[in-house]
Amino acid sequence: MKTLPVALIASMCLALSAESAGAQAYPRDVVTLITHSSPGGGSDVFLREMVRALGAEMGVSFVVMNVSGGSGARAMARLASAPADGSVLYATTPTFIYTSLLSRPGKTYRDLEPVVNVFFDDEVVYTRADGPFRSLEDVIAKARSGGGRWGAANPASLERQSIERLKVAAGVAPAIVTYDGGGELALNVLNGTLDIGVGEAIELEGQIEAAQLRVLAVFSAERSKQFPAVPTAREAGYDVVVQKFRGIAGPKGLPEEVISAWERGVQRLLANPEYRRRSAALVPAFMPHAEYVRFIHDFATETEAFLRANGTLR
Repeated sequence: MKTLPVALIASMCLALSAESAGAQAYPRDVVTLITHSSPGGGSDVFLREMVRALGAEMGVSFVVMNVSGGSGARAMARLASAPADGSVLYATTPTFIYTSLLSRPGKTYRDLEPVVNVFFDDEVVYTRADGPFRSLEDVIAKARSGGGRWGAANPASLERQSIERLKVAAGVAPAIVTYDGGGELALNVLNGTLDIGVGEAIELEGQIEAAQLRVLAVFSAERSKQFPAVPTAREAGYDVVVQKFRGIAGPKGLPEEVISAWERGVQRLLANPEYRRRSAALVPAFMPHAEYVRFIHDFATETEAFLRANGTLR
């Protein structure tokens, strides 16, 4: 009997494995995922956790690339100039909308192709666990007395917009300090430089579990499943509700096979019990391509209207 070459047997096994999983081979063996976050930031953590499971689901080796600077402008420019073959993609958050509207960079969200959404992420108000603040009202009371230092990420972030909206809703004027990354922000809350920070549950999870940080409020419409005892800002008396999305975008002109592969891969990823356990801080919110395109358009339209109404955009 004639023996088949080992390479041919391996190739046949891979093909059968892909067929049994109901997936076609992804067009590329290696895919670079860009984030505007610095290492340890929300999008960086999201991508690195995701690729641990998604690589096997899609048969791809993923590389995470941190392209910081310009509040996401550099990352968008890098993606917009990439080949539209599925080899380079970008982690989307509201930052790429805010940067596009506020900074007017050379490449904006309009130059990118939304692919899929994966999660929604709770935005939280937090303070150091051994500090003097036990509630959001304690923080507001200090600000009313003429003091207070609040922290958030860069000016084009949803976190910064959230904290500005909280200032308006509470009628106070604390000093607002911005940072390039969530890690530096959390450090300045922990050392007492800041009264509070606004950040993402995903990047604060370890410090909250270690009782180093305390969550005072969430900016979601409903209480967080992760922090059911923590009131929303609206319940605390301040009508501030924001929604942070986490998805994937590519260059314009992505082929249908790439988009379909991501739709299948993300759905299988979210059905993976081990991955869901590791990403418990995030709310599954899968949107296929067509729905995500509409969502991004609507989010950008509503955001621009808000920024014009408050005088930020003219």
